[in-house]
Amino acid sequence: MIRLKVNEFYKNNWKHYIKYEEFSKIGINSESAIFQGSAFTMGYDLERFQGEVDIELICTICSGVLQDPMQATPCEHAFCRVCITEWMQRQPTCPVDRNPISSVNLRTVPRILRNLLARLNIKCDNEPYGCTAILKLELLQNHVQECEFNPKKPLPCEKGCGLVIPKDELKDHNCVKELRLLVEQQQQKLFDLKSEVTDQSRTISDLIRELTLFKDFMRAMRLQNPTMRAIADQMERDEVVRWCNSLARARVTRWGGMISTPDDALQLMIKRALSECGCPPHILDDLMENCHERRWPRGLSSLETRQNNRRIYDNYVCRRIPGKQAVLVLHCDNTHMSDDVMVEPGLVMIFAHGIE
Repeated sequence: MIRLKVNEFYKNNWKHYIKYEEFSKIGINSESAIFQGSAFTMGYDLERFQGEVDIELICTICSGVLQDPMQATPCEHAFCRVCITEWMQRQPTCPVDRNPISSVNLRTVPRILRNLLARLNIKCDNEPYGCTAILKLELLQNHVQECEFNPKKPLPCEKGCGLVIPKDELKDHNCVKELRLLVEQQQQKLFDLKSEVTDQSRTISDLIRELTLFKDFMRAMRLQNPTMRAIADQMERDEVVRWCNSLARARVTRWGGMISTPDDALQLMIKRALSECGCPPHILDDLMENCHERRWPRGLSSLETRQNNRRIYDNYVCRRIPGKQAVLVLHCDNTHMSDDVMVEPGLVMIFAHGIE
């Protein structure tokens, strides 16, 4: 009844509101614009509201209560956002006064109008499904999401598959079918990721090969060109720092477990581990030379000295050699240590136990 009165009002007051016949001019049937799912389906149905709705809160395009309202300037007429957007795509004039408008003329409606809309009492969207709630329009969206009568409310499957299904689809839900589809999707995703990893690995290998050639060139040129020597030295230092940062920090809990004179087999095993974890080739041999006490600085040179200096060793920044009871004490990590306990490019310390 309310809607019929509003439509009648529009037809009888065409000087101030949209003419009843204008819908047909742009290809929209006025009687079915709201009910038949056309582009103009934005406004709230008047029949859902309790009490009187001010005519200023009615969209003159869809005849519904304004939803997500926008205001045309300078005429200040208000419309649903979707309604006026669709209207302007067909006819770039104000539906009320026929003045030319475009999207740049649209503004958010004043706060007072938004407040008036927010205070209207409206029935829940899910009234056809049994909800009897009547609430303020500003609370509608949150209520609908949580409404127990919402047919699209997501609910967990109680059959054990763990999937979350819209309420109205639960009765037709087949766990095996859905899980099979999920597995197929994951398999496809895994296949795509493997292909991507293969491509990336190939690219990385090519870049590493090019970088190695470039480094070899730099080293060959460093003897002839001082500038090239400085650049090559800096590149090597940066490479060591990057490698150092890629290794996990380690803590020595028992300095007494240090093996200060490792045999050749143990040294070979540690050297292989260093190479596998990306040790820059230009420092690998020097590091391995420094795994034996004969190359250690004065503060580490003898068992008696090491026993006296154990508290000092706790200040070392140590890096774990992956998979081994051994640590790296690199110079770039330990510039705070004195020359008595540090050498370039660093120390390799092998232990029988006591590495965390």
